[in-house]
Amino acid sequence: MTATPALTPVTLLTGYLGSGKTTLLNRILTETHGKRYAVIVNEFGEVGIDNDLVVNADEEIFEMNNGCICCTVRGDLIRILCGLMRRKTSFDGILVETTGLADPAPVAQTFFVDEDVRRKTKLDAIITLVDAKHLLDEIDRAPEAEEQIAFADIVLLNKTDLVSADGLAMVETRIRRINPYANLHRTQHCDVDLGKVLGRDAFNLDRILNIEPEFLTEDHDHEHDESIGSLSLTTDRPLNHERFIPWIQDVTASFGKDILRMKGIIAMNGDDSRFVIQGVHMLIEGDSQRPWKPNEKRESRLVFIGRGLPRDVLKRGFEACRA
Repeated sequence: MTATPALTPVTLLTGYLGSGKTTLLNRILTETHGKRYAVIVNEFGEVGIDNDLVVNADEEIFEMNNGCICCTVRGDLIRILCGLMRRKTSFDGILVETTGLADPAPVAQTFFVDEDVRRKTKLDAIITLVDAKHLLDEIDRAPEAEEQIAFADIVLLNKTDLVSADGLAMVETRIRRINPYANLHRTQHCDVDLGKVLGRDAFNLDRILNIEPEFLTEDHDHEHDESIGSLSLTTDRPLNHERFIPWIQDVTASFGKDILRMKGIIAMNGDDSRFVIQGVHMLIEGDSQRPWKPNEKRESRLVFIGRGLPRDVLKRGFEACRA
């Protein structure tokens, strides 16, 4: 009697813009747990940043840019998964990081309605990251944030250090109104015991069918908020540190309420290390990261995702920072 081959577990990392998905992904890839993962990263903008923010270069990372995994590049997801399954002996599981604007329903549906994917993989859990500081401001005008929470098997309430105890209680109450069943963990910088999020066999199809009875049969045409767009800025010339830092601080002060996410890898003049900068609304942080590799192109890439951003103003300001 031939044994049924084990299905490869897939963990879906979702959550609204700036909630901490890449931080959690990096924790999974750098902690000592003896497992190897293939990683699929999807980004909303046409210029990839997240792929280069994943710190463990030993892992295999597949990038899907310029489209959302739940709609325009869903076929790419199926193609990559099928390619991975043809050589699955090299890894123990698959991690899929969605864009912050993805509806998890059509992504989850992929693991049940595509025959090849269904025969070889299983959806282990949908992990939704929640930004404790910004959720209540965003959720009423961002249906994606609510969908991501509704479909979660596990919720990481992240950035709890930025919110008061009363504020956290309000956020948790809102989360529980949407999804009373998910395991919820409070975290700072995604510092969760990975045994509580990986290999949980937590995805429950029956619960999803209660939320969305047509989950397995209907086409999930996800329409993104047309007021949200991305702006990708690149240059081969190094940037001047004394110009760039005041400029990005001024941008944050002036347009922060409309900046849902900002992230960049910057080549500073006279600096042999990459300067990594990230922001959500008015919060911004940046620091030198690892040195540039000898064969790595020293190119600056900065991506904004937001509502009604002044593209020409941002483009001129960025170019004025060139050394």
